[in-house]
Amino acid sequence: MKLAIDLEKTFESLRKRLNEREERIFAAAVATGLGYGGINAVAATTGLSRQTVASGVKSFSTNEPLALENRQRKIGGGRKTLASKDQTLKSDLDSLVSPHTRGNPMNPLLWTTKSLRKLESELRVMGHAVSYFTVRTLLLESGYRLQSCQKTHEGGEHADRDAQFQHINDTTRKFGHEEQPVISVDAKKKELVGNYKNNGREYQPSGEPVKTEVYDFPDSALGKATPYGIFDINNNEGFVNVGVSRDTAEFAVSSIERWWLTMGSQRYPDAHSLYITADGGGSNGSRNRLWKISLQKFATKYSLQIYVSHFPPGTSKWNKIEHRLFSAISMNWRGRPLETYEIIVELIGHVTNASGLRVRSTLDRQDYKTGITIDDAQMERVNILHHEFHPEWNYAILSQEKC
Repeated sequence: MKLAIDLEKTFESLRKRLNEREERIFAAAVATGLGYGGINAVAATTGLSRQTVASGVKSFSTNEPLALENRQRKIGGGRKTLASKDQTLKSDLDSLVSPHTRGNPMNPLLWTTKSLRKLESELRVMGHAVSYFTVRTLLLESGYRLQSCQKTHEGGEHADRDAQFQHINDTTRKFGHEEQPVISVDAKKKELVGNYKNNGREYQPSGEPVKTEVYDFPDSALGKATPYGIFDINNNEGFVNVGVSRDTAEFAVSSIERWWLTMGSQRYPDAHSLYITADGGGSNGSRNRLWKISLQKFATKYSLQIYVSHFPPGTSKWNKIEHRLFSAISMNWRGRPLETYEIIVELIGHVTNASGLRVRSTLDRQDYKTGITIDDAQMERVNILHHEFHPEWNYAILSQEKC
């Protein structure tokens, strides 16, 4: 069994108890145990020179006993570090990577200064005889580590964000107790149709990868597929309507209607209400008038009360359809070119996961127009009831028969 240790913390705790010779022997022992790359790793972590660690490792290969002699060099003996001899080296290096200068548009290095060899080059221009390995050591000593960007900033956070989440959660539970359908809806990103590279990998015979087009120029004859998804939260079921046209509000509601005819009405034969959770923008946006007009037609046609809640701005990633349905779809077709609409529908229809997800998919060849204008007179005819809490996010559209 391999034992993982924090080498830096371990070495620091022992350094106060070991003399210089014992320190070098311990470092060499650890480097030997690490195997390939161990010398560089130990040298970078402990601050010892690579030559010192390598010399110790070489002595281990002789299989001769290591005599811990009493004689050792005086404290502070040995070759001085470059930083101790070059008094301005550390400050000049810090000026190249510090947040105060890296974003300055007049700085010729900008973000590319993070490369060790580019830092070495710039330091040499400044008069320092330094190697990139020494640059790396100095950066580690100063607390710098290689790090990638981390997505944490979601933009302006609305004051009632948590309260809206609580409202959605409470309403979902209420509909669940009453055995009324609750769906999460959204449009998945458009996909190029044709023999194009798709992100991800899957097993293929060795040396026989799937050959795809070099350039991702859309095929004018095939265009792009627009998948619109509906996820039944209480039953872990998904439905995806793959459009060949545009992602409009009419397309969104048409997709919901297809779900209702294909799955919803069978699953909920006694349903009188439908609760929809959706993002605040796009084809199902809270300010989209055509979305509300189309929902009115749907509610009246099937004698349903449609309740809608929109997620606050900047929180679309919390929409359950994103990580309960769309992520499973992306995993299922990873590494496969989506050559035809039929292949896309087929791949979506075979999506499943360990939690028992089931998905159905259809192809929608209807042409949905953009630029449809809804005037105030049309909006006044919508039988809409706004909730007291954020009425722009929470409302109900009732069947006209119930007026």
